[in-house]
Parts: sequence; C-alpha cells; structure tokens
Amino acid sequence: MTDSDILNGKKILIVDDEPDILDSLEEMLEMCEVDRASDYESAVILLDENRYAIAVLDIMGVNGYDLLDISRQKKIPAVMLTAHALSADHFVKSIEEGAWAYLPKEKLHEIDTFLIYIFEELERKKGRGLGRWYGRLKGYFERKFGPGWLDQKEIGL
Repeated sequence: MTDSDILNGKKILIVDDEPDILDSLEEMLEMCEVDRASDYESAVILLDENRYAIAVLDIMGVNGYDLLDISRQKKIPAVMLTAHALSADHFVKSIEEGAWAYLPKEKLHEIDTFLIYIFEELERKKGRGLGRWYGRLKGYFERKFGPGWLDQKEIGL
C-alpha cells in the first residue's frame, strides 16, 4: 500500500465559504468521498447525517470553532484550514480545542500529504498533537510568527 492509498474512499467533509477553495479541495481529494458545505448550517446538517473519517474546516465565515466542537463531540477528527485567521493565537486555540492540525491555505496544494499524516497517526492510535504535519510546517510557522514562537506558548493537549 502506498501512502496515498490511505486516502482512497475516505469520507471527508470540507467546509469553507469560498467556492474556489471547495472546488480545489474536492479536486485534490478526488480519491475520497467528499461532502462539501459553504456555510455553518449546511455543515451542521451534514455532520448530523453522516459519519466522516475527517473534517476540513475553515475558521472564518463558517463558525469553524463551533464546527470543531461539534466534530470533537462526534469523535470526528478535524483539521483547521485558514488564511484570515492565520496567527499564533488561532494556532493554539485550534489545537487546544481539539483540531488535529492547523493548516494555512497557502499550503492547500499539500492537503493530501497532511491528511495522510493524520490518518497514519489515527491508525497507530497515536494521540492528537504536533505530529508530522507540524514538522513539515515548522519553518513556515517560524517565518510567519517569529523564531521560537511556540516556546512562548503553552499548548494544552
């Protein structure tokens, strides 16, 4: 089995208020069974009606943190994907509130790789934390938030 085989047939929810982002995600995740929502209300309905392997949630425009809470309650791993809420504080909040990853939309083209990392952690029954996805983005976050930014934050996992 190749790394990308782990994504084949996975049922994934993507939520974003930008249609072009939804289109891009759906195209990049064509090997998955993708449901999409462009607003909070539609996402809640889908979360109530379906069981997902993972949810990819925008923060702004769709009440992403509320959707993260619902996903966590339903034991659906969630990834926060953001452009406008890209900050050290939102990073910490996302992780502390249960997200498995905090991904900048600038790295959208790598979404399959990040999801593979998370599914591998889930298969190994490894706990949520700053895993391989963070290792791949550490330099990016240090450029955005400053060197040693994470040392100044306390993240409760």
